[in-house]
Amino acid sequence: METVYRRAMFNDASRLRDIRRRSILDLAPPTMTAAEAQEWASNLTLSGMERKLRELEVWVAELDGIVAGWGAISGDRLEGLYTTPEFAGQGIGAGLLAMLEGLMRERQFPSVRAEASLNARDFYLRRGYRASGPQTPAGAWPIEKELLA
Repeated sequence: METVYRRAMFNDASRLRDIRRRSILDLAPPTMTAAEAQEWASNLTLSGMERKLRELEVWVAELDGIVAGWGAISGDRLEGLYTTPEFAGQGIGAGLLAMLEGLMRERQFPSVRAEASLNARDFYLRRGYRASGPQTPAGAWPIEKELLA
């Protein structure tokens, strides 16, 4: 199956919110308790996803018309990257990340910055990111990757 990347549309909001919620609930444990994942996921709303679609540049990865993941950027910041649990570990997230980094590289951003959750931190470190600060009070890990070397 070939992965197709496209800009997210406003009518994708419900699907993208569900992907994020399911990704958190199914993939965040064991790096956090199920209760912690449930608390994180319970804060996700349709209006919050709609706001992301208005304020950020959101892209989806599709396989045979099925949305398998999404990522969002704003300037030199990666604002989110999620895959459905069914497609986890199959290269969807890595491909989407590479595509988003390519957009930022084309726009001449020297690096990409992000905050990784504990469950996603190793994913980014394996792809050339490095820690760029201490863990935040909210539990995120600041990370950065050079794009223009």
